[in-house]
Amino acid sequence: MVESTLNYLAPMSERPVYWFTPPPEGVPWRNTQGDRRLLPIRDARTVDPAPCLDREGFARLHHETAVANLYDPEAVRRLYYPEMEKLVAGATGAQRVIVFDHNVRHAGKAARGEDSAQAPVRFAHNDYTLSSGPQRVRDLLPDEADSLLQRRFSVVNVWKPIRGPVEEMPLAFCDARTLRQQDFVETSLEYAERTGEIYSLRFSPDHRWYYTPALHADEAMLLKCYDSEQGVARFTAHSAFDDPTSPEDAKPRESIEVRALAFF
Repeated sequence: MVESTLNYLAPMSERPVYWFTPPPEGVPWRNTQGDRRLLPIRDARTVDPAPCLDREGFARLHHETAVANLYDPEAVRRLYYPEMEKLVAGATGAQRVIVFDHNVRHAGKAARGEDSAQAPVRFAHNDYTLSSGPQRVRDLLPDEADSLLQRRFSVVNVWKPIRGPVEEMPLAFCDARTLRQQDFVETSLEYAERTGEIYSLRFSPDHRWYYTPALHADEAMLLKCYDSEQGVARFTAHSAFDDPTSPEDAKPRESIEVRALAFF
């Protein structure tokens, strides 16, 4: 277990908004303030039984990719997406899995504008909401959406090191059993072509956070970002954090994450 600061959303009267395209003149890139909390973050490797997607909302699996360069978007879409679809189907029992996008993260590359990399996200959030989960199905599969939305579906992220072990800025996961709907705040993401919606997270002393120390390149973390089913983990708040045990010469975290629709 380590102790580190996690960034929650501070109370606010207006709707939280983040801009990913230049905002109108006079409008800030974001209108939020952080609520910084020093919290214990437990070692998920020591949990028995091991965390699973439908209970805690996250799970660790073994996976070795055949893709030589995960910064190559064409190779990722051609080879890595099918790998991830097979991985998610095997882990969830879904009849059909569609990977629909991915991000690569490396703080140094992001600062230099290389390889379309992004920096790690350092605030507690969940990638989809009760509204935006089904909307993603409508956006991606408009001709099938009415039929697909009558059955159970989920949005599963797969987060994996590009190089391991992860020494810096690991990902923390909040046990879904400790989350309540009132902890979530609908938050707009303004892109050039669309408006997305995620959940930011309000602090609760009930939250229990976990991470997987020294995650290796042949390991992958699955996290549930939406589930239409009641009675199982439906959302898994997560955030990058500063690991106090990181060595002084820690290598920058390099990771790839894909988002997948899983239909049952």
